[in-house]
Amino acid sequence: MSGLPAYRPPAPSPEALVHWPEAFGTRFTLFVDTEEEFDWGAPFRRDGFGTAAITALPEAHRRFEARGVGIVYLIDYPIACDPAAVDSLRQVLSDGRSEVGAQLHPWVTPPFDERLILSNSFAGNLADTLEAAKLDQLEKAIRLGFGRAPRVYRAGRYGLGAHTLRLLAARGYRVDSSMRAGYDYSAEGGPDYTAIPNHAFRTGPHEAILELPLTTVFTGRARGGGGALYDRLGRLPKGMGMAARLRLLNRVSLTPEGMPLNEALEAIRVAAGEGVRLLNFAFHSPSLVPGNTPYVRDAADLRCFWEWWEEVLDLLDRLGILPASLEEILAAAA
Repeated sequence: MSGLPAYRPPAPSPEALVHWPEAFGTRFTLFVDTEEEFDWGAPFRRDGFGTAAITALPEAHRRFEARGVGIVYLIDYPIACDPAAVDSLRQVLSDGRSEVGAQLHPWVTPPFDERLILSNSFAGNLADTLEAAKLDQLEKAIRLGFGRAPRVYRAGRYGLGAHTLRLLAARGYRVDSSMRAGYDYSAEGGPDYTAIPNHAFRTGPHEAILELPLTTVFTGRARGGGGALYDRLGRLPKGMGMAARLRLLNRVSLTPEGMPLNEALEAIRVAAGEGVRLLNFAFHSPSLVPGNTPYVRDAADLRCFWEWWEEVLDLLDRLGILPASLEEILAAAA
């Protein structure tokens, strides 16, 4: 348990919500946390990571490209500094719909002036000068590798802080996708996003940042209780698991990582029915190779990963929910 006060961004005002043009329809986007491989169960380290899993990215990209899906690859410092990883990413960016953004893992991004502790794995907990310096080092590495500055950002571990949006706006970022709607990381010293909806909204200084929260859907017969009921269930022994098994209330993120297929399909239908106009999907790039994440431990898990995507993309097709590139999103939001 961290002693730091949690960063709790408030719910956006009705005026800050994006009102998408009718012609935009209902769309979806895919952001991939493109990062190094490390032991998810071990304490954070400055070293001991790998970047070999990125070699699986071009083939994975071709699968999505065949379905018309452009991807935003949110790359962190170890990836941006690896020439082979940069070459792999350059290959996939030639589709004209995909883009490289930035993801800050503070524990592997210089300068290393902070203590290596759990709360400091959320970059927003760092002093604003140190968070700014790490952002600058990450942007510099991306510029060197790709010849342009990133326009979209995600904080590693969803770790926004009170200074982050100001720092992003000052560096010309247009989009943030760090807020995970309905999730609370305050027990680890991270932010609390329980007030954040699934709808896109404008935030930061002068509302210069377009926030695209990761979509979280409450399903089940008691879904009207939403996050408040889910939080109360969490205080009961096995309360969340029992509610999910009884199909009373379940919290579903739009990711193949830890989210069973049938629950994801139901969540998509619920979100579309509730008027969410932009569904935001995500996964971690190391999951493309078995053994790197808890979600894809072996070849069987990898088959399930791709079966999840095939079924999800088929449902999106049937519902008329089309993929949207970052450029299309910015144009429609404007």
